Amino acid sequence: MAYDDLRSLLRALERDGDLKRVKAEVDPHLEVGEIVDRVNKAGGPALLFENVKGSSVPLAMNVFGTDRRLLKALGLKSYSDISDKIGGLLRPELPQGFVGVREAFGKLGSMVHVPPKKVKSDDAPVQEVVLKGDEVDLDQLPALFTWPGDGGSFFNLGLTHTKHPETGIRNLGLYRLQRHDKRTIGMHWQIHKDSANHYQVAARRGERLPVAIAFGCPPAVTYASTAPLPGDIDEYLFAGFVQGKRIEMVDCKTVPLQVPAQAEVVIEGWLEPGEMLPEGPFGDHTGFYTPQEPFPALTIDCVTMRKRPLLQSIVVGRPPTEDGPLGRATERFFLPLLKIIVPDIVDYHLPEAGGFHNCAIVSIDKKYPKHAQKVMSAIWGAHMMSLTKLIVVVDSDCDVHDLHEVAWRALGNTDYARDLTVTEGPVDHLDHASYQQFWGGKAGIDATRKLPTEGYTRDGGWPEMVESDPETAAKVDRRWKEYGL
Repeated sequence: MAYDDLRSLLRALERDGDLKRVKAEVDPHLEVGEIVDRVNKAGGPALLFENVKGSSVPLAMNVFGTDRRLLKALGLKSYSDISDKIGGLLRPELPQGFVGVREAFGKLGSMVHVPPKKVKSDDAPVQEVVLKGDEVDLDQLPALFTWPGDGGSFFNLGLTHTKHPETGIRNLGLYRLQRHDKRTIGMHWQIHKDSANHYQVAARRGERLPVAIAFGCPPAVTYASTAPLPGDIDEYLFAGFVQGKRIEMVDCKTVPLQVPAQAEVVIEGWLEPGEMLPEGPFGDHTGFYTPQEPFPALTIDCVTMRKRPLLQSIVVGRPPTEDGPLGRATERFFLPLLKIIVPDIVDYHLPEAGGFHNCAIVSIDKKYPKHAQKVMSAIWGAHMMSLTKLIVVVDSDCDVHDLHEVAWRALGNTDYARDLTVTEGPVDHLDHASYQQFWGGKAGIDATRKLPTEGYTRDGGWPEMVESDPETAAKVDRRWKEYGL
């Protein structure tokens, strides 16, 4: 099973020699970010900064910085453990499309170990200390100023809770949070996000929106906050499914929301309609700064925490970063669900260098002319996959995770006059390359073998690939030690 809380995971990592305590004083202004970025890119351990300048709260960093640590946190041997489990729920009788995805998760809801359960405040470690009103001081929490051009200090791993003002459906999301002052947080809600929709609905109704932000949550909950689930599927249902047991929740003190009882720190507040402040710039996961824009400003009325809390954060910037393992987990976990929406897919890969959402490499078992183009269109209509800017479609015998193999197919199997599809559509809010915000150009490359029925008419048809003679290859395998190589 996954670890029930962050601190039990940190203890386990320390026993494994995969966590280092940093006792020297470190400055959250640039210094912490530089340290963590170097350690992460070197494949180094998780870090616990015990002496952060200006704060008495220790700071856990790089906790999910390797696949090994994220798998350990989630209680998995491989990412396929969860994808196989999800696949087992997806019976042939389930309809295709998003209805099938929802019915699959509906099956999860019938499992008694999956739905979250409510506990009393006395049984919730995160409410051991309660601060209200003027007692609130966000400056006591270690926020990071990571890159020289950043517009301020940010909390990068706060899990934001909201609920739809009309339906009551809750949402758990991971958004960057700029600390404006001791009691104000900037909410960077991109237009495609569910929480942004909740805020817009509340503003239209002339109502303020309750918000709760949890830090240092159980690993399965933190991961679930990053998962691209449809808006009416509860992230805590998915977190329980991943963790293998129900997530304990507790009612907030000042807002009508629930948060993980095993979290380290929770901040609670209300968003007033139309109350905005400039947010950013911010060195983002694209590797470039996103510009300053107006975003909702949250006034904090209450902070609850453990008696001796710690905070968890991540460094966001040019890949590779801690986003990598989280993105790879999502890629593997959601393959069975993507196959419900686009059943033609054999496998897919979302390269970290493309920020995961910019590029998709897809393999198919090609059956008819322009099959690849049909798959491209389906992906561009599939929930958050609609933001994909480049789709490369290869045959099923190509390993989509071997970028050298994919490049060889894409560069050698393509007539760009016929096999390149160029279109326009929605792009990520953070995309800096589009000539206007929120939409831009997209391309699809058909790198599959071409059929005579789709216009390939050269004598001899599509050529065979160069392959070793099987008997000779087996002989060389047997004699390899004799060669002394």
